[in-house]
Amino acid sequence: MRIVEVYQSVQGEGLLTGTACVFVRASGCNLRCWFCDTPYASWRPEGVDLTIDEVVAKVEEWDCQHVVLTGGEPMLFSELIPLTQQLANRERHITIETAGTLYLPVACDLMSISPKLSSSAPALASNPHWHRRHQRERCRMDVIQRLVREYVYQLKFVVDRPADCQEIEEYLAALEDIDRERILLMPQGTHPDELADRTGWLAPYCQIKGYRFCPRKQFEWYGTVRGS
Repeated sequence: MRIVEVYQSVQGEGLLTGTACVFVRASGCNLRCWFCDTPYASWRPEGVDLTIDEVVAKVEEWDCQHVVLTGGEPMLFSELIPLTQQLANRERHITIETAGTLYLPVACDLMSISPKLSSSAPALASNPHWHRRHQRERCRMDVIQRLVREYVYQLKFVVDRPADCQEIEEYLAALEDIDRERILLMPQGTHPDELADRTGWLAPYCQIKGYRFCPRKQFEWYGTVRGS
């Protein structure tokens, strides 16, 4: 399994914000969001191939119950199945961060699904191949429906512009039995000014609709430093 980094930090997004976690970042992604904040795991994938035992050994360097398997897209790797089982056997709480385009029968305590909206696609003019592939693969309602049926979940949308909110409404209308308390909307961006600008209109929208507003606290705490 190609891994770009393993580190201990504090979860900055979602229902477990503020929780100490060990993050395992897989390298490789089937999508190419233009705003990706970890290009070293997608646009320019780095990393080394590690065995499952080597990944587990790195996780156990920290006395930390919570493990976040992220990327890139960790569900690309079939090794995720035995990795999550070994972590579950060690009584770790497992979060998987995924775009919800791929399914694996993994052990998971929180399936953190971040569906990609149409505004996430790279520019057609500069990246025609990835634009077409991204738009073709980014929306797999059948996969997302299965994930929310089989796992404890959160649906975490990255919102770049007000028009995205209508697309989210249409997206959610196509899904069955979704708990609105598990729908989180977070502003696109990594810098304080752009996050503050989008928070200004996104937070009130969440309050009106009954969704959770999801600040990106890791950028407030650590900036864009890798391994944080």
